[in-house]
Amino acid sequence: MNVFITGASGGLGRAIAAECASRGYRLFLTDINDEGLACLRQGLERQYGACVLTHSCDITKNESVEEMLAVIDGSGIRFDMLFNIAGIDYEGSFMERERENVVKIVSLNVGATLRVTHAILSRRRENRPFSLVFVSSLASLYPMPLKATYAASKRFLTDFAEALRQELKSQNVRVLTLCPGGLPTTEEAINGIAAQGFWGSVTTNRLEEVAFETVEKVQKGKGLYIPGTVNRTLSVLGKLVPRSVIAAIIYKRWSGAQKKWLCPEGK
Repeated sequence: MNVFITGASGGLGRAIAAECASRGYRLFLTDINDEGLACLRQGLERQYGACVLTHSCDITKNESVEEMLAVIDGSGIRFDMLFNIAGIDYEGSFMERERENVVKIVSLNVGATLRVTHAILSRRRENRPFSLVFVSSLASLYPMPLKATYAASKRFLTDFAEALRQELKSQNVRVLTLCPGGLPTTEEAINGIAAQGFWGSVTTNRLEEVAFETVEKVQKGKGLYIPGTVNRTLSVLGKLVPRSVIAAIIYKRWSGAQKKWLCPEGK
């Protein structure tokens, strides 16, 4: 099975790549971090004996993607599975962020994901099932003050994936949306989770468990995966409470958490 993974050198990308390598899948990994890709490839080859190809690419830039596709086409590679993992967020209120940083969230989370999805779907193996995974977020299910652009970009992916699931069903394409809570992928993410206290702890997911269950669920043709009992419960409650009330609750919780995170006690 040939698998394409974006954002491969990040925390979740590495976990998904390791899970796929452990199953004997052949991997094509891309990320903007060339050094991270090289380290990941060496690790997967050494630990699993995996067949791994890598190509550094800025998927927000069409010319960079076209360069990568030329390499793929030149090698005659066709794919069975795509993991859209690459994404970005910046903590803080909308007006406190630099304008280009806010635009970059949408450029990567939405624009680049669409660019890669279209390209790889056009390069899937003929007469074979194809699996497509979008990494969205629990944040996509609610209006999220202080993470407004990020949550909206992930909402786009959640809705787009559900629509594409119906559109491509007759073409033997399975589409899964992954909506995790917190993921300890970077020091910034870990600090943000810690600042939320109890709720940050109970809504955080283990990377290895999420990776394993994601691959399992896409193979079984599931459409949505929300890791964690607490997160699944919150997703149901979110449908019962008016969105304006949810936004007010989230704003109160996040504003307190971000004050702790940005101004930790004793500093």
